[in-house]
Amino acid sequence: MGTLNLWLILIIGGLATYLMRLSFILIFQHVQMPLSWVRVLRLVPPAVFSAIVFPELLVRDGSVQLSLSNLRLIAGLLAAVIALKTRNVFITIASGMVILWLLQWVVPMIH
Repeated sequence: MGTLNLWLILIIGGLATYLMRLSFILIFQHVQMPLSWVRVLRLVPPAVFSAIVFPELLVRDGSVQLSLSNLRLIAGLLAAVIALKTRNVFITIASGMVILWLLQWVVPMIH
């Protein structure tokens, strides 16, 4: 596959995604959704976030690990504390990554 074809596929895919999302914005800007729907839709981002993050933090080698040897869990908990203190997504993500890298570097030295 040539480079031009790859770029064409990426551009068309990006445009299709953009137009699909824009269509919902344009449709629902004039429609008043029922309050029950609004309440339910507020729960979608935390549910999606939990479904992505918790397996990464809790599951190691196919089983849930809640021990101190689970460095991702420790880094995630420390990042959660930082998130509560700073309310800044970038600082939270960056600090969580740095904490995990430091733990992965320091812990093998201890053992």
